Amino acid sequence: MLTIQLDIAQTTGIAAVLLVLGEWIRNRVEVLSRYFIPGPIIGGLVFSLVALAGHLTNTFSFEFYDNMRAFMLLVFFTTIGFSASLDLLKKGGLGVLLFLAAALGLVLLQNLLGTSLAAMLGVNPMIGLAAGSVALTGGHGTSAAFGPLLEQAGATGALPAAIAAATWGLVAGCMIGGPVGKLLMRRYRLHGPAQPGPDAAQAEPGTGDEAQPPEAATAFGDQIDGKTVMYASILIALSIGAGSLVVKLLAYIGLTVPAYLGAMLVAAVVRNVIDWRKGMLPRRQFEVVGEVSLAFFLAMALMSMKLWELADVAGPLLLILVAQTAMMFAYAYFVTFRVMGRDYDAAVIAAGHCGFGMGATPNAMANMQAFTLANGPSVKAFFVIPLVGSLFIDFFNAVIVTSFISYLR
Repeated sequence: MLTIQLDIAQTTGIAAVLLVLGEWIRNRVEVLSRYFIPGPIIGGLVFSLVALAGHLTNTFSFEFYDNMRAFMLLVFFTTIGFSASLDLLKKGGLGVLLFLAAALGLVLLQNLLGTSLAAMLGVNPMIGLAAGSVALTGGHGTSAAFGPLLEQAGATGALPAAIAAATWGLVAGCMIGGPVGKLLMRRYRLHGPAQPGPDAAQAEPGTGDEAQPPEAATAFGDQIDGKTVMYASILIALSIGAGSLVVKLLAYIGLTVPAYLGAMLVAAVVRNVIDWRKGMLPRRQFEVVGEVSLAFFLAMALMSMKLWELADVAGPLLLILVAQTAMMFAYAYFVTFRVMGRDYDAAVIAAGHCGFGMGATPNAMANMQAFTLANGPSVKAFFVIPLVGSLFIDFFNAVIVTSFISYLR
């Protein structure tokens, strides 16, 4: 078999080509854009299919430069850390705190259900973790981030399993959101405003307008120039460097944590110090750096995905995902709705939570947009879910998943 070895320049170059290819395919296949399948996932999957053909025919294989992917992961999680603002959490009010609590409850249940079913079905419990909050609440980005870590911990096939589970979640979350909302309205005889009026405009899903919460610290705004990008880059680099020292210090006292966790925690501290000091926050710059690093990381992770390892866990994975979908439906109906107040807004949030808990914030927005177009607007729902989705859930989900990995090792 011919082994094709790719250095840092070639690995990065192929990833860039796959990013363009993935967006090109996504823009031309309606079902992919409808369910918000990321372009890097599509492009990376195309390459992994080529690698699968080489494996099946025993003709060629690839070896990649993995250090670049690891660095992109560090940068991505550092930008996640900068989004964790305690000041914004307090300013969001009780509704944000309640929905965050409901979302974290779902994260725990997804991981408990996934690992328990995996153990019952005779596969590594970490495969169940890959089909838990890693893929569902976390989405493709978290799946690509934690998949290799789960494989390093002994769960063969965890990366393709997590990617497959995340894709399932995007579709399933959109399919069950509307029925949940309709059943709640019928069961509790709820009535929303007749139709959204011109003064009750809501953000279209996928535009990015729905995920722009008010900032606590003074932001630079949307202006991106050399000075502001340099400031953001310095903060990210310092957080990564200080985070590595935190990880080493924890290892010295006997506590082993992943490298990304130290950088993420330091970035969270820096963010809250900036909020406290009323400093300048390069919010948009962090978002751009995070988007770019995540896109390249996803492409690189999918390039190296070994699809043939998915075959051994495909059956148990499907059963776990069916169970997760049923639990999401029941959780939104019985828990989210009650926690959020048992009114029309709560029904809209429950419908959105299906997309949020199974896929991503854009899926939640799509669910709520379709639901409110028929039943009337919900200002509370369109404020609460994007705030939690864009600022808090990835941070807390990463901490919870890391705890599960440490326990299961």
